[in-house]
Amino acid sequence: MWPLFWPIALVVLANIFYNIITKSTPSDSNAMLSLTVTYLVAALCTFTLYLTGTNQGFAADIAKLNWTSFALGLAIVGLEFGYIHVYRAGWNVNTAPLVANIALACALLLVGYLFFHETLSLRQLIGAVVCVGGLILITN
Repeated sequence: MWPLFWPIALVVLANIFYNIITKSTPSDSNAMLSLTVTYLVAALCTFTLYLTGTNQGFAADIAKLNWTSFALGLAIVGLEFGYIHVYRAGWNVNTAPLVANIALACALLLVGYLFFHETLSLRQLIGAVVCVGGLILITN
């Protein structure tokens, strides 16, 4: 059971710290410079972990990469920049991630259906409608 749930636990714990830290970013700091420092620290950490892990060598491993690594980098910049400005706009830490993640979950239902041909059940559609109702209640 643990192999199934530890990744979710890590995502939840990391997201808790992520939102606390992002909300604590000084409002007068330059968001892009803040993100640059963030990504330099992240790059140092991830490259160190790469070097200490099992790998087939840098050239062999880099040859296996494709467009997704670059696109994910762009998506992460959008996510981080957006969250910094969400909190600067005055959103609360107990509301902003909830609203963003509910909206994301509803959008991903459609993405999964349209682009990955995943099934979309009546139960999921009803859940999405309930979530949208919750968003209306939370944001009004």
